[in-house]
Amino acid sequence: MPLGPLMLDIDGLSTTAQDRELLAHPQVGGLILFARNYQSPTQLAALIADIRALRADIIIAVDQEGGRVQRLKQGFTRLPPMRCLGELYQTQPGQALQLARQTGWLMAAEVLAEGIDLSFAPVLDIGCDISDVIGDRAFASCADDITALSAAFIDGMHEAGMVATAKHFPGHGGVKADSHVAIPLDERSFEEIDQQDMQPFRALTTSYDAVMPAHVIYSSVDDLPAGFSQHWLQTLLRQEMAFDGVIFSDDLSMKGASVAGNFAERARAALDAGCDMVLVCNDRAAALEVLDYLEAATITPSHRLARLTGRNTFSRDSLRASPQWRTAVDAVQQLVETVG
Repeated sequence: MPLGPLMLDIDGLSTTAQDRELLAHPQVGGLILFARNYQSPTQLAALIADIRALRADIIIAVDQEGGRVQRLKQGFTRLPPMRCLGELYQTQPGQALQLARQTGWLMAAEVLAEGIDLSFAPVLDIGCDISDVIGDRAFASCADDITALSAAFIDGMHEAGMVATAKHFPGHGGVKADSHVAIPLDERSFEEIDQQDMQPFRALTTSYDAVMPAHVIYSSVDDLPAGFSQHWLQTLLRQEMAFDGVIFSDDLSMKGASVAGNFAERARAALDAGCDMVLVCNDRAAALEVLDYLEAATITPSHRLARLTGRNTFSRDSLRASPQWRTAVDAVQQLVETVG
């Protein structure tokens, strides 16, 4: 049966009766985990087993970018912010590319070994010190550097068996406001956005498997944020760039999504614009509102979602016994120690 278009979250370290009822709903196709859902590898294994027993096909995701966006910490390798790789690239490009690939592989391999399908990574935004919410999550301030490092990082993810999700299309780095708590407005011309922010997305279109658009209004192009814009998602991404992977909405509970209306209206706008799956996080009432809408609406399930399930061929123990894991951990930890 095709996966439903809603990805939601749970509150605790184990599932409640309501959680299990929701996760079994045919309109729910995904679950995203947060730091609050993780205590230890043993607890996580029990949680994943419980979810998989209920829904073997559901997509389980996490944000495990590295730096300040790493939800799984104890028992996992501490990953550096991607800016560290960009800084190394300025003086030792070969070493930086090798480390980017190792970091992508390590992140993906450790996540997959837990039975989680994907981490929403990498960030392709330009880090031009305007956006605090992006900041050191970006590889660099130069589009060419971002492209090279992201390509290596994605290669590593693919080697481990994980799909890559490029975010935040067409670029969040050019605005100061944080779309979690504000409605960012980027008033630059399309030409400027295209020649700068969009270049990594264009160059790597055939490399990444999914895209997450930004809750940013690019007023010279559309009055709607990119995640609700048919122009951005259909005309540019699907048609001009020929991207046929999955499009995830960013979290519809973010302030940047509020311009589309209530939560049902936000879900409808995102799906109408071309999103294959919508995220509703940290607000159970909002998730239920979206679920009510999806039950009443006629939504054609996306065939693309089935491509996202992880292809892990190792367990936690077998991964940590492998020479490749040990080599990658040593290299990444050395980088972390170097940058403090």
